[in-house]
Amino acid sequence: MSEHDDKHPEENGDTRADQRDGNGEAGNRLRRELPQEVSAPVSAAQDAPGPEPESEPGPEPEPEPEPQAAPGTGPESESQLTGRQRLVKGLWPPRVSRAQLIVAVLLFGLGFGLAVQVASHSDSDSALRGARQEDLVRILDELDDRTQRLEDEKQGLEKQRDELENSSDQAEEARKQTIEKERQLGILAGTVAAQGPGITMTIEDTKGTVEADMLLDAIQELRAAGAEAIQVNGVRVVAGTYLTDSGKGVSVDGNKINAPYRFKVIGKPQDLEPALNIPGGVVQTLEKEQATVTIERSTKIVVDALRAVKRPDYARSSSQ
Repeated sequence: MSEHDDKHPEENGDTRADQRDGNGEAGNRLRRELPQEVSAPVSAAQDAPGPEPESEPGPEPEPEPEPQAAPGTGPESESQLTGRQRLVKGLWPPRVSRAQLIVAVLLFGLGFGLAVQVASHSDSDSALRGARQEDLVRILDELDDRTQRLEDEKQGLEKQRDELENSSDQAEEARKQTIEKERQLGILAGTVAAQGPGITMTIEDTKGTVEADMLLDAIQELRAAGAEAIQVNGVRVVAGTYLTDSGKGVSVDGNKINAPYRFKVIGKPQDLEPALNIPGGVVQTLEKEQATVTIERSTKIVVDALRAVKRPDYARSSSQ
């Protein structure tokens, strides 16, 4: 220690004390002036513990499984659905109102009716598709012949009208036409004998398999082909004729007839014979029943079986 220090020990102590006081006052003043944001991190850094000593790695504990929600529930599952799944979920289960149910029933009925109509047309078309070219040509010829007959009848009626309008003696002309019309109606009614071109059809039924409905089909087919007068085994066939089974034979208008069944038909032979021989027609049906059918054309067929004139009980002519 120097003499200076020895001489002024108290002065040195006072000087150091003053410096400490000055430094303390300056530090307090700085703390007051610093903002709180600066002091907080500093204090937090001072309080933070130091790095822990590394320990040996051990087996990590397995994480506990988190509870899963049921599939198809929750907002996450809703967002994961595709557009088709959302559509199916919106349509099922269905929510049907009463009005929608009534409309559905009506639409179903309409669709069913259309399906039945289409099926019926397809059945009739399939029968023509399965026919041979020769059969189709023959059917077309028959239609043309029927059209021609109707056209001829139309022209005949127009001719009669013109004759009535232009005749000087209209009363005499009307009388002639009335007699001719009566003769025509008598042929149709079976009260007058008739003759003309036509066919003779003979059905041999040795097995006894021919029934009344088969003969009725033959009569209907002949009428559709233009037959004007028909006679079966001596019985005149008219509009009101009926056929029934009677033992081993057939009854026509209450008159029993037996095989062979002979049809005398007046009409155009070129139309009558093909109508009986169409595929699936009268001849093929009878042959399936082991019956033999023979058809002969002739330029003169006589239908002489007559029916008694029956006066109607209630109907009267409107001209009386």
